[in-house]
Amino acid sequence: SDKAEWAFRGTVPTEWPIDFGGLKFLIKPTAFKHTGLFPEQSSNWDWMRGLIEKAKKDTTSADGSVADVEVLNLFGYTGGATLACAQTGAKVVHIDSSKSAVTWARQNAELSGLADKPIRWIVEDARLFVEREIRRERRYDAIIMDPPAFGHGVNDELWKIEEHFLPLIEDCKKLLKPQPLFFLIKSN
Repeated sequence: SDKAEWAFRGTVPTEWPIDFGGLKFLIKPTAFKHTGLFPEQSSNWDWMRGLIEKAKKDTTSADGSVADVEVLNLFGYTGGATLACAQTGAKVVHIDSSKSAVTWARQNAELSGLADKPIRWIVEDARLFVEREIRRERRYDAIIMDPPAFGHGVNDELWKIEEHFLPLIEDCKKLLKPQPLFFLIKSN
């Protein structure tokens, strides 16, 4: 035959753990062709870790206490960036409108030995959360966002990148401390 065919030698598991970038992840192929991990983001994780480590070192006082580094991760999905920041000692607020994604991220934290780290796991629409944080006058040292092109919030709020992305960036700028570490925007 001229056509190549796949030869399966057993069943493919529905999920499996892997080690990657100093963390552990549960890989689960999804209907929308994701596996729960974007390995090309590992250089961003290393960059964030370096900035957080430096900030913590630079803010160590004479008595040995270290200032907290607070990170907001919007559209956090399965938690790669959240876990990288938490692994370095940051306090992280992880936001995603998908309950199953947040559950998956929590599983990844547990697999990585980070379940006891200061991570707030929140299932919510990113725009609504940011608006509320502005009203609360909360400030973060760093913000990460990985918005989809299209999506729905917890209560079916519509997200269209061409309509909502730039206003969200403007709102996020209001949440940054006067001397922020970083504002990382990525998109897959």
